[in-house]
Amino acid sequence: MGYTTIENMKYWLLEHPSIKSFRWSPTQSWGSTWSFLIAAISTYITAAIILHIFLKLCRRHRPVPLGPIPALHSLAVSLISVIIFTGMVFSADAEVRDTRWLWQRTRTTSFEWFLCFPLGIRPSGRVFFWSYVFYLSRFLHFLRTFFIVLRHRELSFFRLFNHSILLIMSFLWLEFSQSFQVLAILFSTLIYTMVYGYRFWVEMGLPTYKSFSFTVNCQIVLLVLNLVCHVGVLLLHYLRGGCNGIGAWVFNSVLNVAILLHFLKSYVEMNWLREKPSTHHRHNSSLK
Repeated sequence: MGYTTIENMKYWLLEHPSIKSFRWSPTQSWGSTWSFLIAAISTYITAAIILHIFLKLCRRHRPVPLGPIPALHSLAVSLISVIIFTGMVFSADAEVRDTRWLWQRTRTTSFEWFLCFPLGIRPSGRVFFWSYVFYLSRFLHFLRTFFIVLRHRELSFFRLFNHSILLIMSFLWLEFSQSFQVLAILFSTLIYTMVYGYRFWVEMGLPTYKSFSFTVNCQIVLLVLNLVCHVGVLLLHYLRGGCNGIGAWVFNSVLNVAILLHFLKSYVEMNWLREKPSTHHRHNSSLK
């Protein structure tokens, strides 16, 4: 029974023809063009700003009732993250197994492959299929911005910037077959599983500790892990003769550092400036 279940999971997450034959291209992958990316981000930012202004003009002070929608959203994101994490683990294991003979010739270890794709790799196959699913899942994260606006009348520049940049990053992973994306997706989906699972718990009204900034701590851990791995990519790039998609990696690294610095700044103010309620409220809302 257990063996059959695992085999069925592997088929649907690893061996399905749509997964094995995946190829990132404008003709085969929805949302794979630059024009679509720009239009999607522009629409997201514009819609959020219009909604925020509309509620301000209406002078409505009460939160807009959303019912179970936020809870269902958190549950959906958490479950999708579990699926992506599992699918990427299976796919990475299969990739390691199938190409081990080539690595022995080039003296490359599986750890190095996780950080540094060889030059010339194409965005096709199992690993990039799950990278594509991760890219699509970023659009689901956009909805949380509208929940915050409807409930709290708050719209921060950082929230719009953060969601937009994370979508661009996941697009670049596919467009340039960027190195390090396997670990980045594994780290991200693992953190999202916990964060959105916690948010689902909160939405259901279950007991929590108000002083326990679980989501902020998880996000900082994710950013620190990414930053450490970026250092490893840089070292391998110069020691191993180059990593694929290094230009996109440089762009991602700069943005990761900027986001991390903002989170750390806000985290310090949340914990050490509690005697200033207005400052605490403003920064806490940008990290929800």
